[in-house]
Amino acid sequence: MKQSIHAKRMARHHKRNSVPKLNLVSLMDIFTILVFFLLVNSSEVEVLQSNKDIDLPQSIAEKKPDNNLIIMISQDNIIVGGRSIVTVENAVAEEGLNITALADELARRAKNKPYKNEEEATKGRSVTIMGDKSIPYTMIKKVMSTCANSDFRNISLAVNQVPDASAEGLLESAGGEG
Repeated sequence: MKQSIHAKRMARHHKRNSVPKLNLVSLMDIFTILVFFLLVNSSEVEVLQSNKDIDLPQSIAEKKPDNNLIIMISQDNIIVGGRSIVTVENAVAEEGLNITALADELARRAKNKPYKNEEEATKGRSVTIMGDKSIPYTMIKKVMSTCANSDFRNISLAVNQVPDASAEGLLESAGGEG
């Protein structure tokens, strides 16, 4: 079948102007889903200040950390709010369960931050202790005792959260029963 001149001219015109078009609807749908996914999942992650000298113990704890004053106990120093207060060696050498330099720093911080409400006055100020997992318990006990004596009685210990499925392996490696 033979085409007319008009039909041939229209075919050439369509051939010249027919540029393949990119369908962006599917791509926009994917990016919309990705944005919602990232928004929903980004709010659940809370990260405490990290220090390369501190290797936190692992736990299956469910409670999220509060934004408190952070006391870091590394192998060498005791750090309060990012500022080195005393060396671990000097803290161990002190008699009793009170670390003088840490108590002075906590008293200074307590003076600058009054109680928010009556409940906080009853419970005491909040503090989070980040101690390396190899730090002896006696050192952590000394820091906790100093905090309690300085009216920082609401004490939390920082840990790395592990999923429940690995809890049995964690308990077995610690010598407990799973």
